[in-house]
Amino acid sequence: MNIKIESPEEKELVKSLKNRSDADAKRMLRFLNMPDLTRTPGSPLADMVGKIINIKDFKDFDIVEAPEIVPANVSFDLFDFPADHPARSKSDTYYASEAHVLRTHTTVMWYYYLNDPQIKERMAREEIVGSFSFGKVYRKDEIDRQHMNVFHQIDGWLLAPKSKRVIGQRDLEDVLGSIAKAVFGPDVKYRFNPDTFPYTDPSLEMEIKVGDKWIEGNGCGVVKGRVLKKCGVDPEKWTGWAFGFGLERLAMLSMDLPDIRLLWSKDERVKKQLKLGNKFKEVSKFPPITRDISFIVSNTFIPNNYFDLIRDLGGDLVEEVSLLDKYENAEKFGADKTSYTYRIVYRSNERTLTNEEIDKIQSEIYRETSKQFASELR
Repeated sequence: MNIKIESPEEKELVKSLKNRSDADAKRMLRFLNMPDLTRTPGSPLADMVGKIINIKDFKDFDIVEAPEIVPANVSFDLFDFPADHPARSKSDTYYASEAHVLRTHTTVMWYYYLNDPQIKERMAREEIVGSFSFGKVYRKDEIDRQHMNVFHQIDGWLLAPKSKRVIGQRDLEDVLGSIAKAVFGPDVKYRFNPDTFPYTDPSLEMEIKVGDKWIEGNGCGVVKGRVLKKCGVDPEKWTGWAFGFGLERLAMLSMDLPDIRLLWSKDERVKKQLKLGNKFKEVSKFPPITRDISFIVSNTFIPNNYFDLIRDLGGDLVEEVSLLDKYENAEKFGADKTSYTYRIVYRSNERTLTNEEIDKIQSEIYRETSKQFASELR
């Protein structure tokens, strides 16, 4: 069964963002308007989702399409995120309002799934239920070839009355193993390590062998009793497993993809290679253009917010931003000021950039760095 959650609250928040003129609002609207690659035909992320949801053990699972703007308390409190967890911070998460965030994980579907009248009826009859949710999630992050602040996740979970089934570690291993085989083929090698997640205990992380290296794959765990209770489910009567992970990482491993931006490419030479299991071959290695920027700024400066500014102005031409120098000198700058120097690497995956176009972007970055962060350029 497909369950699409209609959220009047989300629609009002989008209207509110459209009525604002600040950079944050424009940025969030742009992110929300980006295509969902898990629902884009031909995308390897959509292919991966299809392989997972069609695993025979999951044939009766429901599909939940949850809102992309959700209450912060649903995103964090309900799932046992500690009060000091970094995800709650505005330096890590996009707040559409003081009480609402762009979803940071697709696990929020638990809340909406358990409030669906049909699911409540099925659970009242003590039926085993399970569901998937997948799509875009949003987190402020550094800029390099492995990370974007808009990416995709898939979450799945199963709930069973204890009278019919008790979930244990073997269930977790079976779930993760099935996913690894669906994505990487039946001969994939994998192993398990204990891990920690806010809403499951015990938890396992799976590592996948790629070449001669073990690479972190995805995680799974037994849903915590107190999290079930917060969701309105009696943990004395119900048990469950859950998994969730970012799709880009596994897709890039499957294809030896060197740059996450390639997943969004419109270049046909790139697109025709984006098939799970197909080893990507560079269509051309275009040269980078490097620019540095130095400025003095208040100690309240948050780097992730600055990376957002660079993304706004440089778009997908920005390959990487690295910190070259961070320098404090109370006598020279003042007690509450710090000097930063960043290196911005520009490179297109599709063409050769010109100094002229990069200088134009860099000039805009200089101007907005001074304006938005009240900084002194050096």
